Amino acid sequence: MDALLIIDMLNDFVEEWGALYVPQAKRIIPAIKKKLDEARKKGIPVFFICDAHKPDDPEFRYWPRHAIDGEKGAAIIKELRPQEGEYIIKKVSYSGFFRTELERRLREHGVKRLILTGVLTNICVLYTGVDALMRGYEVEVDPDAVAALTDEDHRFALRQLKEVLKPR
Repeated sequence: MDALLIIDMLNDFVEEWGALYVPQAKRIIPAIKKKLDEARKKGIPVFFICDAHKPDDPEFRYWPRHAIDGEKGAAIIKELRPQEGEYIIKKVSYSGFFRTELERRLREHGVKRLILTGVLTNICVLYTGVDALMRGYEVEVDPDAVAALTDEDHRFALRQLKEVLKPR
């Protein structure tokens, strides 16, 4: 069984007014939407993996204050709104697995392979993928459905995902 993970497609990353705007994020929405529509049609579980920080999160020593739980910037973009029965997994770190219920939910569905989409290719997508591999999941990443802050970071992460994770 597959599962679709949509990582950090939040206002703060996708909208120009967002605190940690990713210029390429809008470009990947159609590819993610296509995967989302396919998953819904096939009954594949969908997981929205979302930064949900506290206002005093230690991560803000390194990154601008972003995705504060409950604020507009932390909301999933309107183009990809979850439907009933889809999961919203709030995270406080780079990996979607770290201190979340993601693995338990995946196991409940008998998921063996994860389809990763979203931002940032070199941070949350990469670290979620690495964590998935270490937990025994197969990982697939479509280069057209992920984005980073720079092309260099995007290419680096895709190379890591291909060479280290050996996705299908």
